[in-house]
Amino acid sequence: MPSTPVPAPPAEAPAEAVKPLMRGISVLRALSDADGRAAIGALARTTGLARATLDRILATLARMGYVRLTGHEVVLAPRLMELGNAYLSATRLPERLGPLAERLADELDESVSLAVPDGDGIRFVHQSTRRRAMSLTFRIGDLLPAERTAPGPLFAADWSEEEWERWRARRAGDPEDRGFPAVPPLLPEPESRSGAGRRTGHARRFEELAARARKDGWALDDQLIEPGLIALSVPVRALHAPADARPVCVASVVSHTSRHSAASLREALLPRLRAAVAEMARELARPPEEPLPGRAGRTGRPEGPGLASWTGASKQELGREFIESLARGLTVPTAFGEGRDALTLSAVAEATGLARATARRALITLEHLGHVTAAPDRTFRLTSRVLSLGFPALSRTTLPRIAAPHLAELSARVDDSASLAVLVGDDVQYTARVATRRIMNVNITTGTRFPAYATSMGRVLLAGLLADLPYDELTARLARAEPRPLTRHTVTRPAELAALLDGVRRAGYALVDEELEEGLRSIAVPVVDRTGVVVAALNVAMHTSRRDVGACLTEVLPELRATAARVEADLDVVGRFTRVSTV
Repeated sequence: MPSTPVPAPPAEAPAEAVKPLMRGISVLRALSDADGRAAIGALARTTGLARATLDRILATLARMGYVRLTGHEVVLAPRLMELGNAYLSATRLPERLGPLAERLADELDESVSLAVPDGDGIRFVHQSTRRRAMSLTFRIGDLLPAERTAPGPLFAADWSEEEWERWRARRAGDPEDRGFPAVPPLLPEPESRSGAGRRTGHARRFEELAARARKDGWALDDQLIEPGLIALSVPVRALHAPADARPVCVASVVSHTSRHSAASLREALLPRLRAAVAEMARELARPPEEPLPGRAGRTGRPEGPGLASWTGASKQELGREFIESLARGLTVPTAFGEGRDALTLSAVAEATGLARATARRALITLEHLGHVTAAPDRTFRLTSRVLSLGFPALSRTTLPRIAAPHLAELSARVDDSASLAVLVGDDVQYTARVATRRIMNVNITTGTRFPAYATSMGRVLLAGLLADLPYDELTARLARAEPRPLTRHTVTRPAELAALLDGVRRAGYALVDEELEEGLRSIAVPVVDRTGVVVAALNVAMHTSRRDVGACLTEVLPELRATAARVEADLDVVGRFTRVSTV
């Protein structure tokens, strides 16, 4: 799908705009600009909203799972990423072009990114980075000023005079780029050594760079963002597109001056980048495969048309604290996705379960704010500005951070310690933990490692990892871990451990009774990603005097499984287009 310029919102909102939706989006934007966390009082000052109004907005967003309220603070929640995911899925860019960008990055041993326009800025939709001390730190969805990037001139090459005028007005109003928190402020140009006046600034040179990019078909960023960072960009255009068609996106190779100069980057890598871009264009023209299924319905909130009914039920339950028009307006972006990049009003109403009049007012509001653009054929598309709603702040969320609030809720419900762990070699390593306040407690801290064979989480992880191994290979693998008795109850024989792992795999949980330490009983369940791979384990641990085995199975196991489902649902949203670290 070709990139569409993001419209600048008019000075005044249309009469039919949904004011609560505009206020709710302003709150989400303010939280995003604060890197995902802010004191409620500070948020009121930033948005200019009355505290009572802000409290109702936050209550509504919390009900939707988009924020979490923690005392006097509000934090963006992973579920919010479903809005940005809808845009990324509709464009197909990360799914279709991401693997090609990864392959190019591996081949060149340089970072590769994909960017799309947002007004007179650009936003990244994919990053394939190299692990180095000097590495790219931009996040998916970060907004950068077009004139300080390599993709910027390529997009600006197709700007209308009206778009240039908007850019000039923005430059005049924000000469230091304070409105772009993802980049360092632009310092004033120093006097030249020759005394012949000031060097030509980045902004004043931009029209020349755009004209050159239009002629050359590529562009360079020679330390425009910060010293040392250089980039080479080529536009990705749809096959058989008209000559005046705007690029779908721009692919960039990003390096450092310790590895290349701007000239050597172009000489060495431009042919290979152009070849990769041609392959990207062919990939976009290929019919898409069926998308991977998500975890709809596992969070307690329905998907699709049922969401509109859910908002009505929430209004009845919470009364005036729930702003139904805000909640319904925020369901509209979720109507879009792969194969649903351009929708009519009727299609949006059908996909969300909203009345046509309600969907229409929401679309008018979103168009005014630049999150939706309307086409002459009466269809609507999401724009990259949807990514401004929390995506950068949440795009590097780790699994321990995702799990932490769920662990706290689990621990409060069962009144025992709850933990998250991953497999590291033959050990389990604790990556998140919530302990109970009790005189006799299970004293384990984050980072602690234990032999996997003697722990409930270890057995869950081993069962997932070794599920496809033949029995002989499984016992040999367990024997190499050299199990030793930690208590008089520890199972150490490889054949017996193999049988236990088979039972864990079939039952979907592991219960270990005093094998790690006398008096310690724990029960664990797996956490799986959207592809079905076991990536971590959750457990509840307690002293044997707290509950017998039967009580663990009837009281704790259902709570554990419900918590794992919530963690998996958040992981599914966050991991749709970003890599989630498990530690």
